[in-house]
Amino acid sequence: MLKKMRRKVKLLITKSFKKTSKPPKTLKPLTPSPSPPSPSSPSSPAMAEPLHHHHHHHPLSSPFLFPRTESSVIPDPSPFFSSDLLSSPLPTNSFFQNFVLKHGDQPEYIHPYLIKSNSSSLSLSSPSQFLASVFIYQIFNPDLTISALNRTDPDSQRRHVVSSFNDLSVTLDLPFSNLRFFLVRGSPFLTCHVSGGTALSITTIHAILSFSSNSHRTKYTIKLNNGQTWLLYSSSPINLTHDISSMTSDAYSGIIRFAILPDSNPGYESIFDRFSSCYPVSGKAELSKPFSLEYRWDKKGWGELLMLAHPLHLRLLSDDDEVTILEDFKFNSIDGELVGVVGDSWKLKLDPISITWNSIKGVKEEAFPEIVSALCRDVEDLNPSNISTNSSYFYGKLISRAARLALIAEEVCFLDVIPAIRKFLKDTITPWLDGTFSGNGFLYDGKWGGLVTKQGSTDSGADFGFGVYNDHHFHLGYFLYGIAVLAKIDPAWGRKYRPQAYSLMADFMTLGRHSLSNYPRLRCFDLWKLHSWASGLTEFADGRNQESTSEAVNAYYSAALMGLAYGDTHLVATGSMLAAMEIKAAQTWWHVREGDKIYPPDFTRENRVVGVLWNNKRDGGLWFAPPEWRECRLGIQVLPLLPITEVLFSDVGFVRDLVKWTLPALGREGVGEGWKGFIYAMEGIYDKEGALEKVKKLKGYDDGNSLTNLLWWIYTRGDEEEGRFGEGKYSLFGHYCH
Repeated sequence: MLKKMRRKVKLLITKSFKKTSKPPKTLKPLTPSPSPPSPSSPSSPAMAEPLHHHHHHHPLSSPFLFPRTESSVIPDPSPFFSSDLLSSPLPTNSFFQNFVLKHGDQPEYIHPYLIKSNSSSLSLSSPSQFLASVFIYQIFNPDLTISALNRTDPDSQRRHVVSSFNDLSVTLDLPFSNLRFFLVRGSPFLTCHVSGGTALSITTIHAILSFSSNSHRTKYTIKLNNGQTWLLYSSSPINLTHDISSMTSDAYSGIIRFAILPDSNPGYESIFDRFSSCYPVSGKAELSKPFSLEYRWDKKGWGELLMLAHPLHLRLLSDDDEVTILEDFKFNSIDGELVGVVGDSWKLKLDPISITWNSIKGVKEEAFPEIVSALCRDVEDLNPSNISTNSSYFYGKLISRAARLALIAEEVCFLDVIPAIRKFLKDTITPWLDGTFSGNGFLYDGKWGGLVTKQGSTDSGADFGFGVYNDHHFHLGYFLYGIAVLAKIDPAWGRKYRPQAYSLMADFMTLGRHSLSNYPRLRCFDLWKLHSWASGLTEFADGRNQESTSEAVNAYYSAALMGLAYGDTHLVATGSMLAAMEIKAAQTWWHVREGDKIYPPDFTRENRVVGVLWNNKRDGGLWFAPPEWRECRLGIQVLPLLPITEVLFSDVGFVRDLVKWTLPALGREGVGEGWKGFIYAMEGIYDKEGALEKVKKLKGYDDGNSLTNLLWWIYTRGDEEEGRFGEGKYSLFGHYCH
């Protein structure tokens, strides 16, 4: 796979290293490293500077805050976070969320291990996969469980405490056990700091077939009857004894590390030996340059740092990055093969994308009359008093739909309808921003730090769970799109409501982590997986999940448009970067291409899109539809239909396969006209005339879509050869000047 990449990142075959822009480096003999010095106390994660989300020339003295509320449905975070963390906004959609919900005892997938904390112990699992034609999930078995042999306060009910967290890591302390676990994403080792001369208990649900150590008693090899081989490394000698399914130690202080030999492959052992002495305690991601992301780990011990990269990391690793790829050092994963990378920091670079108000290729003038005719009818139907919903999601879609009409009107040079659209947008958006909307509205929750709705503050199921931090980027993305367009066509309104607009955006787009901030860092976006998680403070056995990647893309795209409307280059850059990453991740894990190696062959053969992607599961079904409803599965990955949709679906060959896979579902009775519209929109990418004929016969449209928007889409499909605007061609400067 790596040989196909158009880059010069160095590869490492197990026996030799190659360095980019460096002289070749020879490996020292692969012998176990000497014991590292005693670990010092881990420091707290460095705090990033907050991003000031406002116009550069008119700084706001203090950010606007919606009225505070005491929600009756939000859980209390205090049992699981250390007291020093409670004064700052807390993550609500993170990779470790299960650890801080209910009893905190559901597992989380911290690649490459499933980790579960329960009863003052921590269990790790090297997961196996269960596969069916429309879903895959990883199975948790407590292969090893680590705890203190004698707790200092055996009656304490407090299971664990999150003492620090960052983009790439979370630190879990087991109170009264003297155990601190550095859970760093992508580490092939599980690392534990043991203090206070603590005797350890290590148990397994399997039988121990063989148990041996080196002469220094700093490395143990444990073979189990399920075929697994585990390695245990310690920073100083540790005395371990064992019986059929447990191991115990004498009093010990220092670092212990656990690692599984993938497929019990003895060839990997020398690699583990070499890198066992350097361990990460935390990791952060920095968005320091446009379309560039840098990972930095705080490491201790000595030697070089070994981590694992998922397939998208490998595609994005920069040519000038001084890392070493261990091409033959691989772990299986539900996200594709995880490959070893050696280096204290990584640089990931994305192809730039241009954020544009209008279509990339433009509308041909001969199509203007037909679009204008539909536009006039759609604008005539705009009437706030006809809106029957007070749901933040469905209301946001209606606002966004109307805003699309304004931009299409500009693109086809028919400005007569702009005043009516402007009035509709002002009448529908303003009540949500000034608190006068009847039946719902935005409020501020201080427990976790974020927006909730009036309905959601008393009902966890209202507004699709917005009140428990579900789908924030989906709902708010639609509002931001409407706000961006209204601020563009009515700058005076935009200036008046800029504080409220930025408060909506900051709920899921704040970059800094600071006690003075009102919102956590990037609420939904996962800087290791490079996509968003929609689910919030709800415990799920398979971790966080996200259904619609296109609505996630819309959120960051809309934030960037708002930056354009307000002349905020920082917001444009941040929104563009997050949208670009979300698109890459969607194309990697949600779009299933024939012949792809990410998923097992049976799943790849039966699916062209994932329905709901979970941290630990892939499901062909949707929250609202079974796997057989393929029109919904396609549509939920397309809506809303925007200029950025062209970038998301830039692979024309894949689009052909996706439509071909979906079309048979239209023979089922009861298929909604709205879903058909999105299928025909995709068909228009490669068959403009055929799709146009079908669109004109539709009898209805999705509540966020319109005939005007579909005609605009079809008529902006170019006549260029397939692939001309392929990957990397959506930065106009890059297209013309490189």
